[in-house]
Amino acid sequence: MKTYYAETIGTFAMIFCGCGAIAINEITNNAITHVGVAITWGLIVMSMIYAFGERSGAHFNPAVTFGFACAKKFPWSEVPKYIIAQAIGAFLACFILRFLFPESETLGSSLPAENFESYKAFVLELILSFFLMVVIINVSTGSKEIGTMAAVAVGGVILLEAMFAGPMTKASMNPIRSLAPALVSGNTQHLWLYLTAPFVGSFLAIVGFTVFKDDKNR
Repeated sequence: MKTYYAETIGTFAMIFCGCGAIAINEITNNAITHVGVAITWGLIVMSMIYAFGERSGAHFNPAVTFGFACAKKFPWSEVPKYIIAQAIGAFLACFILRFLFPESETLGSSLPAENFESYKAFVLELILSFFLMVVIINVSTGSKEIGTMAAVAVGGVILLEAMFAGPMTKASMNPIRSLAPALVSGNTQHLWLYLTAPFVGSFLAIVGFTVFKDDKNR
């Protein structure tokens, strides 16, 4: 159970700080700024990997858990349990954000930029998720994200992707990060793309990783 608690607490912290930064930025007329929001996402992910990497692997993302299972580095039987633990943390964080910041209309929901078509947002999120999973699978030990290398690498790629792609899609790369604030705030438009693109991107990353690994071993 400590493993699932770690996933719940880590996901809670990630959503509370990341979506909280977006919500606060929204209600304070851009006091945090886009750069500040991107840095917040990178730092909280890095911190939670340091805190829980050895306990649960610090997935905090159903698409990452799915990716590890596809790579045969994580048992499929554990996937639903991890996703439930992640969902509990994400929804709890969003309910607290709704209580703290009721004036926020989105609570950090993942929404494409105005005039940025859904299919383009899908492609962008797919590519972002691909990059994220490529980094994770290459710095992890089995299904564990452990140590300075993993924490800095994963936190860094999330900061990087949030920095340049955040204005267009919010750079979600995480189905539960999009689902929880969308349902709690009622912003469910375009939700389909945020629930599918990360899984597709993670799967493609694992396919590429498998091919690369096989070639390397020949």
